[in-house]
Amino acid sequence: MEPPRGFLASLWSFICFLPYFIGLLILGFIKGIIFCPPICLIMTIGNSALILGLWPVHFLWTNYCIVRSKQFGPVLKFVLCLFISVLLILWPSIGIVGSIIGGAAYGFLAPMFATFKAVDEGKTDKFYHCIYDGTSDTVKQSFTFVRDFMDICYHSYFSVTDDLRSQGHQDGKYFEIRLLYLPGAILAGVLGFLVDLPVISLVALCKSPYMLFKGWHRLFQDCIGREGPFLDTICVPFAGLAILLWPLAVVGAVLGSIASSIFLGAYAAVVVYQESSLWFGLRYIVASLSVYDEYSNDVLDMPEGSCFPRPEYRKNSVQSETASRATSFSRPNSFRNPPARTESIKAPMVELKSLELFESLFKECRRHGEMMVSEGLITLQDIEHAKSDKDSGRVISIGLPAYSLLQTLLRSAKANSAGLLLNDNVSEITSTNRPKDAFFDWFLNPLLIIKDQIKAENLSEDEEDYLGKLVLLCGDPERMKNSNIGSAPESERKKAELDALARRLRGITKSMSRYPTFRRRFDDSIKSISEYLAKKNGGSNSNNGQRTFQRSTSALSRIISQKSFNKSRTGNTGSNQVSQTVIERDVEIV
Repeated sequence: MEPPRGFLASLWSFICFLPYFIGLLILGFIKGIIFCPPICLIMTIGNSALILGLWPVHFLWTNYCIVRSKQFGPVLKFVLCLFISVLLILWPSIGIVGSIIGGAAYGFLAPMFATFKAVDEGKTDKFYHCIYDGTSDTVKQSFTFVRDFMDICYHSYFSVTDDLRSQGHQDGKYFEIRLLYLPGAILAGVLGFLVDLPVISLVALCKSPYMLFKGWHRLFQDCIGREGPFLDTICVPFAGLAILLWPLAVVGAVLGSIASSIFLGAYAAVVVYQESSLWFGLRYIVASLSVYDEYSNDVLDMPEGSCFPRPEYRKNSVQSETASRATSFSRPNSFRNPPARTESIKAPMVELKSLELFESLFKECRRHGEMMVSEGLITLQDIEHAKSDKDSGRVISIGLPAYSLLQTLLRSAKANSAGLLLNDNVSEITSTNRPKDAFFDWFLNPLLIIKDQIKAENLSEDEEDYLGKLVLLCGDPERMKNSNIGSAPESERKKAELDALARRLRGITKSMSRYPTFRRRFDDSIKSISEYLAKKNGGSNSNNGQRTFQRSTSALSRIISQKSFNKSRTGNTGSNQVSQTVIERDVEIV
């Protein structure tokens, strides 16, 4: 939709749009009022029950893991136990209050935004969708939030703490606190708090009127011209509420600046401890005032510079670091010459959905899982162990998603893709269209690096089979030892490189498994694989499944070895016929 040009056209468009917007806003407001209490109640009761029920276990197990950790020294363990204990004591009240606020906000805003989204272009029967959207789906989503929160409190938490307890430095060293510099660090932290809190609060209060009028000017200008956030229908509630609640946003910004000044000043203790000098901590306290002043000027598009001095507070600071730091807090070219708002909005958005990679991953998991069930590589025992979180269940819980990621990486490397080709071979996630999400910063970039490493290795088919075996079965050493699928490379260097790639890929997959929505989606995939296995075995028990695995592993190994033999004997017709007979017989055995 093209925005109108000219003041009169813009004013007439605004007048025509205003009743339409008010009607949707009232309808969304009514739906929000109706669904806010039950959704708030669902999320509050569910999250509070999880917090209070697991709190004793969290408290005891966290302190136990810190005490048994090999990464920390005795003094650091003592300090961490004290600090973590204070946070855990405060956790129930913070979590319950956050659940109440989050449930109320979601219950009120989700129906309102769904009402505006219902009138987007391409939807039929918009009146029905305006009434229905944001009702039952919001209630279902509230239960999903509780389920994801349970996965965080149970699966993700214990996964992180188990790694903290079991892992340590390879060279036997550990982190420890230097007690000599603690008094100076504490003194600098207290001084930073006492200085930064009043000064930064005064600066924020002085700049708040400018922020208030500048924000209103921009929002009203966009509202009249139907530009910026008012151009898309789904964004109108945000923009309309922003005009009404902008004074509260300014108050929140001032309170946020006051709260951040506490941590900004207390960071002087870290500087003193890192630089082993109280003098550098005092210099940081002065520099932090300049940092905040310059940053706030950039945000409000005010003149550059600061009235506060900015001394150096690092011993090893070089000129390049100084220049980069100055650039990060001074206004970049994009601020000096901002692009036109209308043109930037009209540009097509090719950014993919935030969880597109997850959707593709679990589709691949189901597909490969059903194939492995057919081949006998996955048995009923594996599924039961994965459901009960046993270590032997990692063949499915970690190995299967890692194997699916490996196939995506191999497919992308062979296609010379700049990113990752998803399972439809059409969608592609690259560094340009990836969602601006912390999830993709943590996981996508390492996967792209592994893809480039696989491409550089130029793996043969046998090496790909061996790498797939490492990724899939590394969680079960006994099966890894007895499996003949894929022979190890003759070169020890190549073998070590493949082992390193498999470990990194499994490590990334293990980190992804701690993401809130991972467990829920993975359980759905396991359920689908279980149903496929039940249909295949006709209700057979786990012993029959294990015997099937042993027979099929042997058969599949002969198939792979025979396939390699065929490649070297492509000119011998009789040999090809015999090998084809052997393969067909082995497939029948599987």
